[in-house]
Order: sequence, then C-alpha cells, then structure tokens
Amino acid sequence: MTTPMPTSTVGAQTPAKASEPASAPDPARIARRRRLTQWGFVAPAVVFMLLFFGYPLVRNVVMSFQDYTPKTFFTGEAPFNGADNWSNVFQDALFGKALWHTLVFTAGSLLGQFCIGLALAVFFSRRFPLNGVLRSLILLPWLVPMVVSGIVWRRILDQDTGVLNSFLDTLGIGGHTPWLTSPEMALLSVILVNIWIGIPFNMVILYGGLQEIPKELHEAAALDGASAWRTFRSVTLPMLKPVVTVVLVLGFMSTVKILDLILALTDGGPADATQTLGTLTYQNSFVQLDFGAGAVVGNVLILISAVFAVFYLRANRTEGK
Repeated sequence: MTTPMPTSTVGAQTPAKASEPASAPDPARIARRRRLTQWGFVAPAVVFMLLFFGYPLVRNVVMSFQDYTPKTFFTGEAPFNGADNWSNVFQDALFGKALWHTLVFTAGSLLGQFCIGLALAVFFSRRFPLNGVLRSLILLPWLVPMVVSGIVWRRILDQDTGVLNSFLDTLGIGGHTPWLTSPEMALLSVILVNIWIGIPFNMVILYGGLQEIPKELHEAAALDGASAWRTFRSVTLPMLKPVVTVVLVLGFMSTVKILDLILALTDGGPADATQTLGTLTYQNSFVQLDFGAGAVVGNVLILISAVFAVFYLRANRTEGK
C-alpha cells in the first residue's frame, strides 16, 4: 500500500486579506467645502457691491453732515456741522418745489410710457406685414443717448425756429407756443419727451410678456362669448401682472433720478419750473459747490427709492402668500 505523497506547499499562496473598507467621507468637511465654493462665487459680487455701492452710499451720508467745500479736496478737512445741511435744504423753498416736480415728472412719465407701450405691445402681437421692421424702428428712441435726444428735442421745440411750431403754424393752429420757455409748459414738455424715450422699453418688455400668455386662454374666452375688452381685462392683464410690476419698478428707478435729459432741454428752468431732485443735486454740488447740500438731496433720492423698493417687496411677498 503506497502512502500518498505529501502535497508541496511551495508556491502555495495564502488567501489575500480582505481589503479594509474605504473610510466614509466626512459630512462636515463636504459641507464646509460646499460653503467655501458658494462663497467663492458670491465674493466677487459682494466686493463689487461694497466697493461701488456701499462705500459711496456711506460716504454720501457722512458728507451730508460735513462742511464739505472745494477747499476740502486740498486740505482734507471737512468739519462736522451736525444737521445744518439738512436744515438749510429743507428750509429752502426750492427743495419743496423740486420734490413736487420730481413726483409729477415721475408719475406722468410712467403713466404715459406704460399706457402707450402696452397699446403698442398689443398692436404688434398680431401678425401683419412689416411687423418686425416697425418694431425695430420704434426701438430707435431708446437706443439714442439721452443727451442727444434732449438736444434734438430742444431744437424741435424751439419757440421761434422749431419744427413743431412751424408745422403747427402751417396747419393754422398757432405756431408760437413756448414749449420750453414758459413755466406753465416746460414741465409738460419735458414729460412728453421722456415718454417718447421710454415707450420702446415698455413696449419690448410687455410684448415679451404677451407672447408668454397661452393662446388657449384667449380661445376659451372667445368661446364663452367674451368681448375683446373683457378678454383683455379678465385674461390678459392678470396674466401680465408680473411683467407689469417689473416694468413699473424699473421705470420708476430710472425716471426718478433723471438728470441729463432735463439739463439738455431746460437746465432746470425757466424759473425753476423743471427743477427736480436730480437737477437740484447737480446744482448744489457742481454749480454752487455746496457738496454737503448736494449730498442731502441725493440721500433724499436714495430714501425715496428705498421706500418704493420696500413697498414693492412687501406687496410681492403678500401676493405670494
């Protein structure tokens, strides 16, 4: 009987040890890395806002409590004078007049721009020949720099040599209307010019909003026998409300501080008939070189815009609920 040969262990491999499981990622480290990444994207915008908006705002507020004169640029001295600048500005009758003109100018401009812009948006929402060409031409007033528009309209509205008065004289309506030289007509003329400039912006935004309204809603309203006006009031306007809000907010922010157009047309005259908070800020700071008073009026403008923004955000929050 033969005995079995012993099995050689040479070259035999021992079973490999099971590799240890990889350590699970640390949730705290992942969250920290994610926060750092988020701040990395946000940081440039924050720095930009603080540098170009935050610092000028704080500096303007501080300046309104200082006796800031041209001498300050050389000496660096701007003595603190308390609320003297604020008191002087508020006691000046021109400030109240400028505030009223600003409100009238802003309200009149927004109303005219929005109504005409909405009418044109509804008109161009229908298909007809040369639709795109006409829409492009209407954009021209918006593309021209405001100073250029002001200079052109100043020539058009000139009492003696203006195109408008010449045209009215040809029609026999009267060709010597003092559009820009009469205290009674100047503010109205400036408002009309600003309406002309702002119509394209309103039309473009509202036209885009109209294109987003489902056509099925209008078809359903037509099947129910609703008239065109009833469809517009009950279907179009409610669906267009978010776009309308954006148009009015942006329009307010750009209109309440307009300076260049008024300077080009009337320079705040005649007899301060077109003096607004924007032009008063310019006049105090760069004509009279009273930078403290100019800072006060500028802060009032900022405050008006901030109050409007707060009401807008609160209204949106209430509507969202």
